[in-house]
Amino acid sequence: MRSSKPWRSDTAVGSVEISILGHRYTIKGDAHEEYIKNLAAYVEEKLREIHAGNPDITPLKASILASLNIADELHKLREDHDRAAQTIEEKANVLSSLFD
Repeated sequence: MRSSKPWRSDTAVGSVEISILGHRYTIKGDAHEEYIKNLAAYVEEKLREIHAGNPDITPLKASILASLNIADELHKLREDHDRAAQTIEEKANVLSSLFD
């Protein structure tokens, strides 16, 4: 039976081999292998975008910029989610008041 969370495996902690910009890493965790590989592909895509804009950037600086870009995306998505949740709650309250 699969976990209700697609990123989490029902099995014990395992290892997944990934490659980012030609470097191989072993990732240990309880997430599904496909999920971890998708995350690695996303990180690599972001790093390649940074390198495309500045081919002479050091790997450390590229990693920091990619991390900031991903954190920015996450922050914006969380803000969008919070606004949507608030709107839903407000509309649910209005609808609920119609039945009082």
